[in-house]
Amino acid sequence: MPVINSFQQKHALTASTVAFTTCFAVWTIFSIIGLQIQKDLHLSETEFGLLVGTPILSGSLIRLMLGIWSDQYGGRIVYLLVMVTAAIATLLLTTVETYIMFLVTALGIGVAGGSFAVGIAYVSRWFPKEQQGTALGIFGLGNVGAAVTKFVAPFVMVAFGWHAVAQIWAAALLLMAAVFWYVTDDEPMLKERRKSGVKPDSFLKQLEPLKDMRVWRFSLYYFCVFGAFVALALWLPRYLVGAYGFDVKSAGMLAAAYSIFASLFRALGGWLSDRYGARVLMYWTFIVATVCTFFLSYPPTDYIVHGIKGDIAFSLAIQPMGFILLVSVLGLFMSFGKAAVYKHIPVYYPDNVGAVGGAVGMIGGLGGFLLPLTFGMLNDLTGIWSSCFMLLFVLMTIALTWMHFSIVRMERRVVPELAKISKDLHELSHPAPLVLTDWNPEDKGFWETTGKRIATRNLWISIPALLLAFAVWMVWSVVVINLPSIGFKYTTNQLFWLAALPGLSGATLRIFYSFMVPIFGGRRWTTISTASLLLPSVWIGFAVQNPETPYVLMVVLALLCGFGGGNFASSMANISFFYPQSQKGTALGLNAGLGNLGVSTVQFVVPLVIAAGVFGSFGGEPQEWVKAGVTKSIWLQNAGFIWVPFIIATSIAAWFGMNDIASAKASFKEQSVIFKRKHNWLMCWLYTGTFGSFIGYAAGFPMLIKILFPEVNPTEYAFLGPLVGALIRPVGGWLADKLGGARVTLWNFVIMIGAVFGVLHFMPSVGNPGDFWGFLAMFMLLFVTTGIGNGSTFRMIPVIFMTERLCAAKGQGEEAIAQAKKDAAKEAAAVLGFSSAIAAYGAFFIPKSYGTAISMTGTPDAALYCFISFYLVCIGITWWFYARKTAAMPC
Repeated sequence: MPVINSFQQKHALTASTVAFTTCFAVWTIFSIIGLQIQKDLHLSETEFGLLVGTPILSGSLIRLMLGIWSDQYGGRIVYLLVMVTAAIATLLLTTVETYIMFLVTALGIGVAGGSFAVGIAYVSRWFPKEQQGTALGIFGLGNVGAAVTKFVAPFVMVAFGWHAVAQIWAAALLLMAAVFWYVTDDEPMLKERRKSGVKPDSFLKQLEPLKDMRVWRFSLYYFCVFGAFVALALWLPRYLVGAYGFDVKSAGMLAAAYSIFASLFRALGGWLSDRYGARVLMYWTFIVATVCTFFLSYPPTDYIVHGIKGDIAFSLAIQPMGFILLVSVLGLFMSFGKAAVYKHIPVYYPDNVGAVGGAVGMIGGLGGFLLPLTFGMLNDLTGIWSSCFMLLFVLMTIALTWMHFSIVRMERRVVPELAKISKDLHELSHPAPLVLTDWNPEDKGFWETTGKRIATRNLWISIPALLLAFAVWMVWSVVVINLPSIGFKYTTNQLFWLAALPGLSGATLRIFYSFMVPIFGGRRWTTISTASLLLPSVWIGFAVQNPETPYVLMVVLALLCGFGGGNFASSMANISFFYPQSQKGTALGLNAGLGNLGVSTVQFVVPLVIAAGVFGSFGGEPQEWVKAGVTKSIWLQNAGFIWVPFIIATSIAAWFGMNDIASAKASFKEQSVIFKRKHNWLMCWLYTGTFGSFIGYAAGFPMLIKILFPEVNPTEYAFLGPLVGALIRPVGGWLADKLGGARVTLWNFVIMIGAVFGVLHFMPSVGNPGDFWGFLAMFMLLFVTTGIGNGSTFRMIPVIFMTERLCAAKGQGEEAIAQAKKDAAKEAAAVLGFSSAIAAYGAFFIPKSYGTAISMTGTPDAALYCFISFYLVCIGITWWFYARKTAAMPC
């Protein structure tokens, strides 16, 4: 480690801590001024929660990037830029008037929250390993900035108004930025690197440690200790005013007591981590937090006991002093936990403190965004103030349980003798061989004796996981047609946006998901990506129960459903590694085809489950559905809740039943070679014509039926198209195996053009009411052809890349040919994922094209003619490059 000047060391720590305190005070400013803004704008509890949580969201998401930049360019300059940017955004806050602009400005204020990742990277560079726990604990004292805001801001707001609070806090942050730059110096490691002329690691290289599951386990811990701390820091003033009747000044001061306990003792937590170990401290943190949240979650309750001599009445409720005591103890141990989590990071990842610290801080900060919003939704749903602590109790219990079993598993792996001491959980003593170190499906003997059985098991776990992903991805296609009938005042264009946005986010996520399997492993990524579907599923269930839910929140939920769309890319890439070349078409067809059934499943199941109280009292009250004088009760929340138990079960099955293939590991850099391959871009175009059409038509079909044929109930027919398209997809793969992918794909596009002309013929027009049954039949033909095309194009990709790599290795020996086969498998897997990412944008553009064409011309005809033109180009590409006799790459 470079020689460190102790004077500069102290200045770096002191200035960083004070700067972080100032940033944190700005970051949580809405916890006080938001109360007055809520009154001025007449915001609901959910809108208030979204306003308070927005800066937490942006401050969390930017932490990873800021942490990496700090590692690359130095924490000092990045810290300065963060403070200046946040100060400008805080000043702009005083100039806006509408709720939307308040949210936009709040995103800029959130940059102040990113200072944590910068400070962690900067401060840790100044101290040796044995002192980093204490140093980072002292730096973490900056959390007390939340208490500063809660203690001081109410008095300033009462005396001068909330505008003065924003102006004073912005001025303080600008002043702090100047002082920080003047009294600090660049970290020693950065100076050494500049002196030696060594370039920093690239952005993608900095992301490599994130494939370690330990990083995400630390992230969950930090979600519970820091995310919950921020959430309560923001929520307590509102809680105290609502639950105990305090005025805003008293509530701010009492909430400050919690923030002080949760901040000042972080330094002590760092010292305790250095002295006794971070693991011990984490155990105490989660045990005490679980106990505290259990008692805090108990709502005030009146009891009547029918005694021998008559009824005995009594009440149980936590009084204000007891509440403050419990919350303070909770805050104390949260401060210990925050320090203990970050004690681990420079020890395990000394060269990637910024990236790993940023990732952990990002997830923790997301807790500060998601939890206040969820608190507000739980209040609206249950009407119980303590529901927020009920949620925290569940989270603390999950974190404690996962931590304990992870530690037990790790200890038994390192010291096998420990397995002989206890047989209470036999499966932990002898972990299953989940990583396949020897995998060669092209060897017929290996395939028949071992490989086929393992591949089949992974395929049949992957299929339901992918089905659920498609169901969650497309759930808005059914939800939107019911929103106007239960009181949501959204325009037709807004409804089309809600139906289209999951396609936009899902397609974008596919670009990243397509590279995740070789980095993280198929089993891990399938489990993580499937479990992520719980977030939109649960939130949709809450949001649709309140017609006052702001449209902005619905947009966020629609974007979150894109998690389901992203899963397809990683799922297909993963399954492609398991099967030999001769069976890839059928295997990928089954995985994608049966997975695509999720689209028809959601459009068939949701209309059934929303018609009854499937979950009883646990599912919430029904909504009153009114249309054309007809009134009935529906439970639209079931559209989200119905998938939750299946997602949980499938995630568990993926974790314990699937496998990672060691030879399938590859960095992003190794896979990025596909961007130089011409056939990658050609297949992206062709797959957009098949799968992009399938998913886009599926997303827009219910709304299109509702607009063109208003007398028809779209939920009775909409599921049929995706159903036949999904079921026929394996046939497309099988036909491609038998006849050739290019030939099948070419004629498929020809039939698709005819089907679109048929749709145009049977649609209503001026003086023509249209023919619904003809319209439906043509769309069924269109879905059949998209399904066959999906299977045939995905069969073409492995053939193209295997042929290309083997041709390049021809004449170079057996070793070169073996390596070419491995490279071809990796490239084909990456292209399968990436092409599906590009094609998935069809789920956005097709519904949006309908909406745009209708708004401009009154009919969707223009959009359909554009689709015909696209298919003509697809025919030309398929024939020229793959189907003609002299094609360069016949397949």
